[in-house]
Amino acid sequence: MARRTDPFAVEITPELIIRAYRAGIFPMAEDAGDEDLFWVSPEQRGIIPLDGFHASRSLRKAMRKSGWAIRTDTDWEGVIEGCATVGEDRHTTWINQTIRAVYGQLFRRGVAHTVEVWDGAELVGGLYGLAIGAAFFGESMFHRRTDASKMAMTHLVERLRAGGFVLLDTQFLTDHLASLGGIEITRADYEDRLGRALQSAGDWSAWDRKQ
Repeated sequence: MARRTDPFAVEITPELIIRAYRAGIFPMAEDAGDEDLFWVSPEQRGIIPLDGFHASRSLRKAMRKSGWAIRTDTDWEGVIEGCATVGEDRHTTWINQTIRAVYGQLFRRGVAHTVEVWDGAELVGGLYGLAIGAAFFGESMFHRRTDASKMAMTHLVERLRAGGFVLLDTQFLTDHLASLGGIEITRADYEDRLGRALQSAGDWSAWDRKQ
């Protein structure tokens, strides 16, 4: 279900975005050049059960041998640019200037977070999303090297587990996410899980303190 908004009638603020996620809906744009947004609440919602995440042996081996570094929350602009860039695996993007601006504000408030994969000084992959309660709402990911986005997702799941999160929302299910253990659930099931996740608080930084 999607409902378009009039950008002149509705001010898109960080507070509005947080309320929307808490209600089970999220915003998108038709493409990067579209000033308008529409709200989405899919009939079938994509999630990755944190106890059902699957990282293959080959991926684990690649992570050990790559020499790449995983960092969090150090390069918001680099990650949002990577996610919004049209490339071989993405012919269009729903990340417009409004989304860039308001999610940037959420990042500065500590609500939006990034997971970044670095090869030396080069950002080769990553993802971003919002942490609200004990739910993490994954927004987008990108890669410039094979397996970089999968490595980012693997770290994200480990971090969420360490921090007591109970819901990893991926919005939609893709083949890429399904290969990592992603599933689809009904809107009613999602809303039930979301309600329970919002009753407690996940700790994004718990993983850092355990290292």
